[in-house]
Amino acid sequence: MRGVRLRSYASRMEGEAMSEPVAQADESLRTKISDLSEDTLGFGGLELHTVWQLIRDPRAVLEAWMTAGPSGGGAFARPFRLYMGLNAILMLMLFLQGGAARKMLAGLPPRMVDSLIAASGKSRDAFIGDADGWMSLTLVPILSMFYALATAPLLRWWDQDDLGWKRGFRAAFGYLCGWTVLMLPVAWWANAPGIVSQVAAVAIIVIGIVAFLRMGAGRWYESPLGGLGKALVLAAAIQVSAMIGFLPVLGIGLAAGRYF
Repeated sequence: MRGVRLRSYASRMEGEAMSEPVAQADESLRTKISDLSEDTLGFGGLELHTVWQLIRDPRAVLEAWMTAGPSGGGAFARPFRLYMGLNAILMLMLFLQGGAARKMLAGLPPRMVDSLIAASGKSRDAFIGDADGWMSLTLVPILSMFYALATAPLLRWWDQDDLGWKRGFRAAFGYLCGWTVLMLPVAWWANAPGIVSQVAAVAIIVIGIVAFLRMGAGRWYESPLGGLGKALVLAAAIQVSAMIGFLPVLGIGLAAGRYF
């Protein structure tokens, strides 16, 4: 019997010794993937985990951010940092699509644009190129600031707890993360020509409403009808803030085309 026990113990120890390198290899692979993601996208393992949980269970992520601090007790990425990383992806999309200037400048009176081009002493292409570079660089960060300023007061008002402005802005960036994660695949089409961009714009608004309903149940609203009403109010506030936020972006672009 003693010999049997010794053989059993030896077999178990051998199995554990063989499984240890496998576990180390798996951990090393996860570390390499996390490092590659952080180097290329600015997203490490924690950010990717948070993105996945925002897709799976955004209410739980919001609850952790609101009750356990900006890192959710160490379980999630900070909402502001995550949102900046998501914005970097949106900016990359914007650059790959040729920037923001052409579409925005097309909506201005032709006489105004022609006079600015003439005053700059540049060709039209050079003027639009300079304007486009600065507008593409500043569009997403500036609009993000306006989105947060529009969102935070409403979420503070609707929350059952007294959040204060610090947690109010944390909630705002948390919601914006939940919205952006879902709408990233659609955002590529937002600057497409013709009706495609209009359909994408409507889809992005609908995704924002869905993100609010999925994330805020029990905290920002109690009944589905009340939640839908608040989601529509929030969507309208964000759209107004976007229209206001476009003005400084346009001003920066025109100044860059004129003087730089």
